[in-house]
Amino acid sequence: MPLFDEYPLRHKLNDEVHARPPVTLDTPEFVTYLAFLHVDGSAEREADHLRLLAEQFELAPPDTASGHVFLDAGGFRLKWERHNEFTSYTFVRRIDFSGTSDDNPLLDVPAAWRREIPGQLLVATHVELRGVDEVAPETVLAQLSPTGTTSVASQIADGAGWVFTDFQIADGFSRFLVLDASLTPRQAGRTVQRLLEIETYRVMALLAFPVAKEVGRLLALTEDELADLMDAMGAATSPEDERHVLGRLTRLAAHVERSVARTTFRFGAAAAYYRLVRQRIDDLREVRVKGYPPIREFMERRLTPAIDTCATVARRQEDLSSRIARNSQLLRTRVEIELERQNQELLGQMNRRAKLQLRLQETVEGLSVVAITYYGSQLVQYLAKGVKDYIHPATPEVVTAVSIPLIAGLVALGLRRMRRQLAAEEGGH
Repeated sequence: MPLFDEYPLRHKLNDEVHARPPVTLDTPEFVTYLAFLHVDGSAEREADHLRLLAEQFELAPPDTASGHVFLDAGGFRLKWERHNEFTSYTFVRRIDFSGTSDDNPLLDVPAAWRREIPGQLLVATHVELRGVDEVAPETVLAQLSPTGTTSVASQIADGAGWVFTDFQIADGFSRFLVLDASLTPRQAGRTVQRLLEIETYRVMALLAFPVAKEVGRLLALTEDELADLMDAMGAATSPEDERHVLGRLTRLAAHVERSVARTTFRFGAAAAYYRLVRQRIDDLREVRVKGYPPIREFMERRLTPAIDTCATVARRQEDLSSRIARNSQLLRTRVEIELERQNQELLGQMNRRAKLQLRLQETVEGLSVVAITYYGSQLVQYLAKGVKDYIHPATPEVVTAVSIPLIAGLVALGLRRMRRQLAAEEGGH
């Protein structure tokens, strides 16, 4: 087989579609899921912390470069995944048929190690996977209160399983009950992973909601200030007033742009996480259980309004930024027009002064001709007196009188020629 010049990341890109496979689950299983938000460089400490757990159970040091690790510690299995903003820890433990819901896999994880997991806990969820022969769906439905906390119930995978939850946090954990009617181990693993991703991405999307409320309050104040500035711009009667308004408008624009820079990523991430939630819900292939909302309906009622609020605030912020930019440009145009008018007046004044200076210069040139002629004639007179014996019968006075018009003409011609040369040089530049 011929060798080719292979792209360095070819295999890595190909393996990406096979990365992060779901944990195969054999009913009954208990899954505990923790998601920690990256803060203050916590992501860099996770690899060492994970190796510490492996050492305690005498396992080979895990390779965290790929961003996902699977450890089998005997009493529990751990699936570790690092994402852009958070890291997830999925603990899986086999349930004996005599076991209870208290037999969660965290009981086998060293408490000191759990307390030192880097990051801030964002999501904590228990998922109990049971068979319908052990826990009947009808029994679970009968125990749900129709007047209490809103409970979510639906059939999934075209009727191959059931899921029950209320999306509430009790004792620090939200809870899902998944009943296996005819799920294969891989289907069960994918189903649980989808539920965990729905829970995680739901919370990650909601990180933008407090930001949206805060930005909404700031936008209201900024819009009021912008309206006042537009009134001030309309009432401006002098360039100084316009420059003052422009300064305030520039500061307002900088304030809004700082807000845009701080929130653009969060709002964009919220939209992306929300799309993932909807996609995972589609993957569940839910079938409605009479009398109870499915996960899709619950999210449309509770999550969608919050995400719509974030999207509205993001659009409102961008629109405000554009409005400020347009108003700033309008005001700058007014200021520039006024400056151009002032410049034209200044140029007119300079032109008048140049003409006046030209007249003065012509006057001075005339006086210069007279002065030079006077001094030149005096020199001629001194010369004539020195040679009066040689110029007889002409007298020095006659010679001087005759030289005056000649000197004046030569001086005038010399000045005119000098002006022409200067004009030609200025025109050439």
